[in-house]
Amino acid sequence: MGKEFERTQRVSQFLHQELARLLHSTVRDPRVERINLTEVEVSRDLSHAKVFFTLLDEQSEADRADIAAVLRKVSGFLRSELAKQSSMRTVPRLSFRFDESVGRGRDMESLLREVRKADAVLFDHQGINEGINESVDESVDEGADEGADSEVHTGPDSNTDSDPTEA
Repeated sequence: MGKEFERTQRVSQFLHQELARLLHSTVRDPRVERINLTEVEVSRDLSHAKVFFTLLDEQSEADRADIAAVLRKVSGFLRSELAKQSSMRTVPRLSFRFDESVGRGRDMESLLREVRKADAVLFDHQGINEGINESVDESVDEGADEGADSEVHTGPDSNTDSDPTEA
């Protein structure tokens, strides 16, 4: 079992590297230049490969579909080029899919950035209030300490030899 997993990984890595090279060096469509391959998943029997891609710049849904159509058209050519360059008995059929995970990751990152900003504003606001409260608490504590000192000197536990009117 483990050996089969290693083989699919090796084939996946090989396809990823070679497809990236072929797309940028042999395919002449300018739309393909904006493509970045993110992952290649190969089936256990090595007959199919899902090739996930993203675009280097933000594009609309129509542009994504257009580029996916171009990739579908050149998949046969890419497969034949891969067959020439590899010693594999059969080259997997290629299916190109837009990788949504990168976009979701960007969205999550922007949400986290917003939360951090909100937390920073909240903590700054609380820090100012805490600073005011701490200075008020310190003055109250000093007054309480003075009162406590006076109680110690004039309280019933004080030295009985002295006159209470002396303090």
